[in-house]
Amino acid sequence: MVQGISASIGQGRLDAHKAAVRVVLVVDDSRLQRRILTASLARWGYDVIEAASGEEALTACRERMPDLILSDWMMPGMSGLEFCEVFRDLENDGYTYFILLTSKSEKAEVAKGLDSGADDFLTKPVDANELRARITAGERIIDMQRELSQTNRMITDTLDELQRVYDSLDSDLLEAKKLQQSLLRQRSATFDRGQLSLLLRPSGHVGGDLVGFYPVGADHLGLFAIDVSGHGISSALMTARLAGYLSATAPDQNIALQRSEAGGYTLRPPAEVVTALNELVLNEMETEHYFTLMLANIDLHTGAVQIAQAGHPHPVVQRANGTIEQSGTGGFPVGLLPGIPFDQFEISLRSGDRLLILSDGVTECPDTNDQLLDECGLATILDALQGVTGQALFEGLVWELSCFSGTSEFPDDISGILFEFSGPDQR
Repeated sequence: MVQGISASIGQGRLDAHKAAVRVVLVVDDSRLQRRILTASLARWGYDVIEAASGEEALTACRERMPDLILSDWMMPGMSGLEFCEVFRDLENDGYTYFILLTSKSEKAEVAKGLDSGADDFLTKPVDANELRARITAGERIIDMQRELSQTNRMITDTLDELQRVYDSLDSDLLEAKKLQQSLLRQRSATFDRGQLSLLLRPSGHVGGDLVGFYPVGADHLGLFAIDVSGHGISSALMTARLAGYLSATAPDQNIALQRSEAGGYTLRPPAEVVTALNELVLNEMETEHYFTLMLANIDLHTGAVQIAQAGHPHPVVQRANGTIEQSGTGGFPVGLLPGIPFDQFEISLRSGDRLLILSDGVTECPDTNDQLLDECGLATILDALQGVTGQALFEGLVWELSCFSGTSEFPDDISGILFEFSGPDQR
């Protein structure tokens, strides 16, 4: 019984060896030496190929790549060392273990052989037991190399698959970017008493910022600026949904509008709209997102502006004489807590004044030392851009931010609304 078990283990080891090394190439100009080595190798279960020279061995390798090579060092014509060097340059999907057979024992010669690509040495005349031990050692190396190659192939396949997934996601994100940008159909609009310009610059493919407007009649204009928490697709989806609640093209769905007795539409008070949005988000949207919001109603006839501020940065008013005013009520973001009161306040625009509503991606833009631009830095930029109007103002603002931060790739979305009031005296 013990003998049977021992035999099974021995056979298992032999099978393992054969799995690692199946084909052995014996290279020696001596026919007798080849026959001696071949007899032992065949008895151990290996498939043996013989070659009488280095040139003949290379031809054999090109036809059938061996798992292990036993090559004499000293041969006429191409030596075993030269054959080893040329062999290592052949295309080989796996790894072939190379043993040089030599009578040389000097360390310098051994080092030379290793530098040429040999893995091991055997001193002639070859002892069968030592040969078997060296082959077994070589098989362990080959096993490890094959496992490494298999792992590398798995990693390569995984990376290729990840690249395909990334390319697919990248393509989807580009389409999502187009769709999000389509929410901002107009980047500018002209009214009898003012000029409107809009800025939307996501920090990635898509972002959580959105700006827009909805005219009501000839003398009233609604503005909104939204900054959804987080970044990426989920934030962008949230902005898309909110855009439907403040749509200029579907006034019946716009919760900032209400029907007038004459059958048209009028603007609801901004604070009332923000309160309604807060309850709507908490009660009807299953989301962890919240958002800051600036809602403004402008009377184009008088320049009076009603504003509700829900966690958004303060609105900026730059007077015709260059004076900059930044103030507001602050307030809580929308979608955090139920029952929160939202206030509104008023500002008055005169001819030549302009109203600027920006996301915190501007005032919280960091420089190389992580110092934020803040409101003072924004005022400095606007003072330098006092004579610049329309979209050119936003281009100048983005340029100044790039200079301040040292990069054009900002860490947060940047959005803005610019309304330049011409006043009733220019109608």
